This record gives sequence, C-alpha cells and structure tokens, in this order.
Amino acid sequence: MSGKKNISAASIIGKTVTREKWLSIGIVLTVTGAVAISLLPPLVLGKIIDRIAGGNFSGFSMAAEYFLLIFLTGALESLRESFLTVFGQKMTHAFRSELSDKLVRLSADTLNKEEPGAVVSRFVGDVDTVEALFTSGIISMFADACRVVSIFAVIWFQNRGLALLLIILIPVIFVFTRIVQKRMLTAQLANRVAVSRVTNHVPETIRCIRTIHTLGKETYMEKRYDDYIGESYSAIEKTNFYDAVYSPVILFLNAVAVAAVMLLAASGNAKVLALFGMSVGTSVAVINYISQVFSPIENLGMEIQTIQSAVAGVYRINEFLAKTERENMKETMPDHAGKSEPGKEKDGETDTGDKRKEKKNTEGETCMDHGGSKEEPCVEFKNITFGYDDHVVLKNLSFAIYPGEQVTLTGRTGAGKSTIFKLLLGLYRPNSGEALIEGEEAYRIPDREKRTKFGYVEQSFHMVPGTVRDQITLFDAAIGDAEVQAAAELVGLHETIMGLDQGYDTLCKPEIFSQGQWQLLSIARAVAGEPRILLLDEITANLDADTEEMVLRALKSASEGRTVISISHRVYQRDAGERIRYLEI
Repeated sequence: MSGKKNISAASIIGKTVTREKWLSIGIVLTVTGAVAISLLPPLVLGKIIDRIAGGNFSGFSMAAEYFLLIFLTGALESLRESFLTVFGQKMTHAFRSELSDKLVRLSADTLNKEEPGAVVSRFVGDVDTVEALFTSGIISMFADACRVVSIFAVIWFQNRGLALLLIILIPVIFVFTRIVQKRMLTAQLANRVAVSRVTNHVPETIRCIRTIHTLGKETYMEKRYDDYIGESYSAIEKTNFYDAVYSPVILFLNAVAVAAVMLLAASGNAKVLALFGMSVGTSVAVINYISQVFSPIENLGMEIQTIQSAVAGVYRINEFLAKTERENMKETMPDHAGKSEPGKEKDGETDTGDKRKEKKNTEGETCMDHGGSKEEPCVEFKNITFGYDDHVVLKNLSFAIYPGEQVTLTGRTGAGKSTIFKLLLGLYRPNSGEALIEGEEAYRIPDREKRTKFGYVEQSFHMVPGTVRDQITLFDAAIGDAEVQAAAELVGLHETIMGLDQGYDTLCKPEIFSQGQWQLLSIARAVAGEPRILLLDEITANLDADTEEMVLRALKSASEGRTVISISHRVYQRDAGERIRYLEI
C-alpha cells in the first residue's frame, strides 16, 4: 500500500488527463476551434452588407458561407460541452474512487475524530467543485479569455477608436460583474444555510415530538421554522435583486458603446473619422462583436468564483488524502470488494481455501482448545494505556487470556470494555504498551489474516449489498460454499436460508429475516473463516428472552473449541458454568 502514500488531487488529475489523453486533446481542439470560427461570421456578414450596399451582391455563396460558419460554431460548441461533460464524469469517478480507497485505509482513531457529515462532503460537495473546476472553471475560463482577446484583436484592426473605448469600458464591466457576483454568492450561501435549517427542522421536530408536547413548545418550534423560512426568502430576494440589476446595466453599457461609436462615426470630423469611421458592413460586424464580448466577460467573473471554490475543495480533499492510515495497510493489500473464484491468483499469489485450511491446521493450536499447554496466552494486554484526545480510558491495563478460556469483561459503563475490543481488532493503536494476539501486536496483523485469528459479533447485524452468501463470506474468495453452509448449519440457519426463493443466492433485504435470525447470521459470518478467537460485543442486548435463548444455543455450538471473550454478562452465565472467568476492567 505504499504506492498510495503520495496520492493527492494533483496526481489524480494528472493520471486522469494522461489516461484520457484523446479526450483531453479533443477538448483542446474543440475549444480553440470554436473560438476561432466564432470570429468569422460577423466579418462575412459585414462583407455581404457592404456588397449589397454597393450593388455588387450577385450570388448566395457568401450567404451560404455565413450560415455554414454559424452551424460549425454551434456544432463545435456542442461537441466541446459533450467532451467536457464526459471528462467531468471521468474526473468525478477518479476522485471518488481514490477517496473510497482512502476511506477504507484510514485508522479507526482517525475516523473517530471525523464528523460523518464532513467525510460525506468530501465525496459529494468537494468532488463536485473539482469537476466544476474543469467543466465550468479552467477550461471555460480559457475559452472565454481567448474569445475576449480575439474579439478585441479583430476590433482593433477594424476600428481603433472602438478598441480604445473598450479598453476603458471592459475593466469597468469586469469590476462591476465581480462585485455583483460576490454579493450574489453571499446571498446564495445564506440561502443554503437557511434551506438546510428548514430541511433539518422537520425530522428534528418528529424525533422530539413527545418532548415538544410535554413541555408545550409547539409555538416555539413553529416560530423557529418560520424564522428559517424567512431567512431563506430574504436570501432569495437578494439574489433576485442582484440578478435583476445586473442584466439591465450590462445591456445599457452595450448600448452606450454602440451609440458612442455610431455618433462619433457620423460626426464628420476628419480626426474623429480616422479613428471611428467605417463602412456600413463593418459597422454591423463591429456591433456584432460588441454584443459578443460582454457575455464572456460576465462568464469570466463566474469562472473565477468557481475556481476559487474548487481550490478550497481541492485543499479539503488533499487534507483528507493525507490523513493517517492503518499501519497494517502498508503491509498487505485489502481484499477486493467483489467475488472471485477460490484458487484464482491475486496480486501475484494464490490464496485458496485449501491453503487457508492448511494454515489453520499448522498454526491453530495456539488459541483453540485441543488439550495442549496453556503456558502461552493467546490474548495479552501488557501495560496498555489508551485515551481519546485528553481523556484516558485505560491506564496501565494488563491481563492474559489462555487458549480455550471463556472470559467475560465486566465493569461500569465507560470503563473501556468496548475500547479493549477495538484494540484487539486492530482498529486503535495503544498510546503505550502492547495488545497482543498470539504474540503479535493486534494493529500489525495483516487484513488477510484477521478472519482466521478472530471472529467479531456485534450488537446488531450490519448488512452489505449482496446475497445471503455474501453476508457470510463478505466477498472473501477463500470461503467456499462448503464453509458457508457449515457456518449456517452451525448456528441453525441453513434450513431457513434454503426456504428462501433462491437459497443462499437470495438478495438480502431487511424483511427476509427476523432480528434473532440476523444475529444468527452475524455469528455465522464470524465463524465462517474458522477463527480461533470469538469476540462478542453485547450480542443479546437488543433481543427478547425467547430470541436470546435461540441465539445462545447457536453461540454454544460456535464457541466449542475456541477462546471466547465477551462483554455480555448474560451469555456465559447460562452456557459456560464453571469455565467462565470474569475480568474486572
């Protein structure tokens, strides 16, 4: 995983451009072609008018040329937009793919410090701004800047006086555009905040409706909702006002420029005519160019705003990509989230179910109860100290658990029982000390070895997209159909699964199993990899008495010959009897 260390927004963009080189070339050609050809129709139109005014227009070839140029300009503009759309989608895919890869490589400690909404915003809002950086930012800005410069160059050769007038007028228009756009952006951001508050108010009201009724806060909630709507309405009014003011001002300046040229051209003064004099056809062409130059100037202001927003998005993406990864991710490649046949080569090596079994037979003596020696612990905490930021949860904690033992962790709420599990799972790294599984530090265990070392059962089942088989295998190609069925039979779920429309190939939906059956499936998932240790995190906490009894029977079978560590007080009081050991935390 070391090859992923230096991933940044710039490298993702560079790879995408290189990978899509023909698309990139197509964008450059269509942009430059559209700008170049868009300059020609006004010139051709001017010549046509001059010939008509001189009585020399005798054919329609120039008219056909004019309409052909109009068509080519529109076609190239359309092709450019199509290329930009495809390129933007490619860029979006590349960024979200890299962010997804980064997400699964992040340490639990890093993710624990992240707000879920902030992480989601990287995938949605920030990536969208990067897409806009190209589709309506840099590339569009380049096209509009070329169009402005090209039009100005043509006007300079056609009418020097008008060119000098535009030198004065264009900066004024640009500054005015930027002022209006900044105020519109502020109003739009305020509207977003207000709309977000309005959107969140309804589910918040529903969630807290009993408290609202109990405390008599109906009027307060209604007023707060009205305030949010009022803020949104005020922001929209400001946006509409600036939009309404801007267009008439631009049209007025356009008209002023055209009127000034026409008046000066008709003045009759020789010196003025030297600067502003022109034929009727040239006048039409110049007026056409003046109309064209204002639109890209307006666009440039928006594009600068887009680029500024995108730069902020790029900064946040780079910040996310630079976050600390799990240490063992640098030692092994993660399993691909897709099914493949057992025995197929992956990343230069063959990982078959047979190999896994062979490995378990040679190494499995350490934490499974085969009547061997208990001299070496299979789980050991050595002077562990761990905390979240400045809050210390565990301090100098030491204990040992031996093969075949069934241990229940006890202690008050907040004592650190769940934290111990997270340390054993390798999700967290101790601040000091060692959390060892079979003599190896837990956070250093490669991902490909984890399912053979421990199985983890949580309070509730977390479903993944896919079939019933996928829920058990978690797309691990080393777990074949035989292992899947054996795991389901062990927990007493095989007959239920076979009763489904497509058996193990049935697509999972929440309604196909009861709550207790989902928990049985969770146990089947944990034991499918034939782990030597079971970690049970309050697995009966959300179950009724009858369902709990069913789960406990399945758990008794699954625990046979394994080292079991549980946070639940209830599980092994029923099943383990004299073998139970309580560990006060």
